Amino acid sequence: MGRTVVQLTLIGLQLALTSTLLNKDDWDVYSFHINSTVTSRYATTVITSRVANRMDESKEIEFHVRIPKNAFISKFQMFIDGQVYDGVVKAKEQAQQQYTEAVSRGESAGLVSSVGRTLEEFKTSVTVAAHKKVTFELTYEELMKRTHGKYELQIHARPMQPVRDFKVDVYIHEEAGINFIDVKGGLSTKALANAITKTHVNKQFDGNIFPWKLELVQANSKNVESAKNFACNIQAGGYTDINQALLQGANMLNTHDREGSASILILLTDGQPTKGVTNLEKIQSNVREAVAGKFPVYCLGFGFDVDFEFLKKMSLQNNGVARRIYVDSDADLQLKGFYEEVATPLLTDVTMIYVGGTNLTQTNFSQYYNGSEIVVAGQITDNGIETFTPQVVAISSNRRLVFSDPNGIVESGGSVSDDLIQRVWAYLTVKQLLDKELQLSGPEKEQVKKEALSLSLKYSFVTPLTSMVVTKPLGETIHVLHKPKESEAPQRRKLPGRQSISRHRGTSTGHRSDNVATTAVERAFEGWFSSLDPGEMIDILQFVNGDRGFYFSSPSGSQSHKKQPNLRETLLDIFIHHYSPHGNPLQPTDAPLLHRFLLKAENQTVPLCFDVSGALSLKLLHHPSRELFVNGELDSVATGGFKRIFIHFQTNKHFEIDTKGVTVRDGQTETHHTGQDLVTAGSATMIMRNNEIDIAAGDMRLVILVHKKNSIKFLWPVLRQHPSANNTDGLLALKSAVYEEVQQVAATKLKIKNQEINVTSGDANDYSIASPLMMNCWLTSADSALQRPLADFIVPQL
Repeated sequence: MGRTVVQLTLIGLQLALTSTLLNKDDWDVYSFHINSTVTSRYATTVITSRVANRMDESKEIEFHVRIPKNAFISKFQMFIDGQVYDGVVKAKEQAQQQYTEAVSRGESAGLVSSVGRTLEEFKTSVTVAAHKKVTFELTYEELMKRTHGKYELQIHARPMQPVRDFKVDVYIHEEAGINFIDVKGGLSTKALANAITKTHVNKQFDGNIFPWKLELVQANSKNVESAKNFACNIQAGGYTDINQALLQGANMLNTHDREGSASILILLTDGQPTKGVTNLEKIQSNVREAVAGKFPVYCLGFGFDVDFEFLKKMSLQNNGVARRIYVDSDADLQLKGFYEEVATPLLTDVTMIYVGGTNLTQTNFSQYYNGSEIVVAGQITDNGIETFTPQVVAISSNRRLVFSDPNGIVESGGSVSDDLIQRVWAYLTVKQLLDKELQLSGPEKEQVKKEALSLSLKYSFVTPLTSMVVTKPLGETIHVLHKPKESEAPQRRKLPGRQSISRHRGTSTGHRSDNVATTAVERAFEGWFSSLDPGEMIDILQFVNGDRGFYFSSPSGSQSHKKQPNLRETLLDIFIHHYSPHGNPLQPTDAPLLHRFLLKAENQTVPLCFDVSGALSLKLLHHPSRELFVNGELDSVATGGFKRIFIHFQTNKHFEIDTKGVTVRDGQTETHHTGQDLVTAGSATMIMRNNEIDIAAGDMRLVILVHKKNSIKFLWPVLRQHPSANNTDGLLALKSAVYEEVQQVAATKLKIKNQEINVTSGDANDYSIASPLMMNCWLTSADSALQRPLADFIVPQL
């Protein structure tokens, strides 16, 4: 093996300033150390944070760090007053049960969640007595991957405040030697953050198949220029035919097979199949049959509208991988980086043979690319290294090659421990079992899942099958930490300091002033409560206590040692606050009903947001020249969505959409649809999936997402492709806001179209994606955000 090239990337460094004075009335991160040890490309990183409570009273102190997505957390400890509190890895179902029991006692939960492209966020907290200290220690492990001929160790150091004792130590031991080390990093400052802008890519893909060439051609300058011109002139039609695109690509490779070359089929998509074959399992079956193991299939999914699980499974079934392309200004660089990884296949049909080896990880690989590597781990039978013989069989061009060098076996000189090698094997095995589990079904799937779970528990890895239960001092909250999947959209955590609206338990007495009302309410509550499963109870608690930005607290003057309500009492209180004595459960009370909307901003990272009060009917998209009108009715529960959406095409064609299905009126004919069949009405087409309704009419594509909060479903429309005409109107037709921040001492102001408006810091769920993100936003009035009266967007009827 050649010498190792290592790139060490330090992200988000916040270094201590010697002139910074500590706030003696707050908590102080007085020491923050990161120690990473890399042995044979296997990195074990320990983050140690020491925090002191400088206040004269108990204080809740957070531990908040970010780690690479490919890493497994393997250990977490807190040291308080000489006591050690360990995080224990358990099966996810068992941890969830413990969490549910904690919730019933009024306790909260912590999460490991995705952050951006390459990081996950670990967050927990503990209450520390006045003038006491706590030490947090987190360990995570990862096998570094060789890309473009080098390995990258990514360390995210962000203690959130100046630290006097700040240190990052990296120890690298490679028996093959180290060629060079490149260290990158920088200061994270507010000035730098304000200088960053984003440019979103608005390119859409199409459902029609227009091949540039029907066979492979030489990549000379003329052909490259022709291909670029072809790509630039592609016009989106609003549909996505993934099945036909892949089948036609596979047919081209099968028909025009070239000797001595390695074929690769790459799919680029920004959505889900809406044309042709739309059943996901059928598409996977068709592609698997067409490819027949002859070449790998790589799937590149743009943004978060794609079904990433579907793409990943299809890639794995065809010896490829799926990659998410983030729709930012560097999307072209992401594509270029991917292409450079697979541009030079050196070997195909690679088989690693180990005579005298057992318990091996994956040994068959479809391709070996320049700048990459293949890692296989296993156990030598009876430790008999004398009889152990490795062999590599592969195809290069048209030749079958066999690599075998019995004298090339290197026995470790003791610098690499047996425990480390075992952990490398376990890490690889769990990763590969999780990929295998995704491709299987039935008993085989359950068996592979069982094996992956057993190894995860044995080696204390936090994986998608396990969770870490963070134990704390008696009486404090229990946190259950889950590892997210790549198919989930990254979650942004709420920042401290957001405004909250306090509701007191005492306010509910107005609904219980007489026995008749009390009996009716409680009788309705019993029926509602008995219908909830534990997961729905958790959803409701998280929805009411966090996601909507308000909370329940004790009446003024109550004692902190007063007995906390149990789960049933808490849900009863929630029920009463959302119960109308003249209506049904979860209907609004006298408090104003608000729905919060986001308005994206141009060249700004923080969007605008505004509230709409009441269950109004709103103009979403009006396109008079095309006789297209889309209106929506806000629901009557504070979930932030729509109850019904009406789409009118021409004069006598209509789609009426609610959370239960779609009613289509075509002239005098009316049909109701709840399945996944393709529905047409004139020139408009519609396809339904579990949580998405995709509608295309002409050059307009509208997606209606079905979200669920508080056990209640609601709709959210997203305009994926704008009509080409410029005479459209409605909330969905709004252009991104253009503003600049005006620094003010008393209050924050934004300047929009030479007009200064008052704003406050707020947050809102971005429901325009399948897994909503909590986003920070500048909250202002609807009229100010829209730059016109809200009344312009209200319609008298749907």
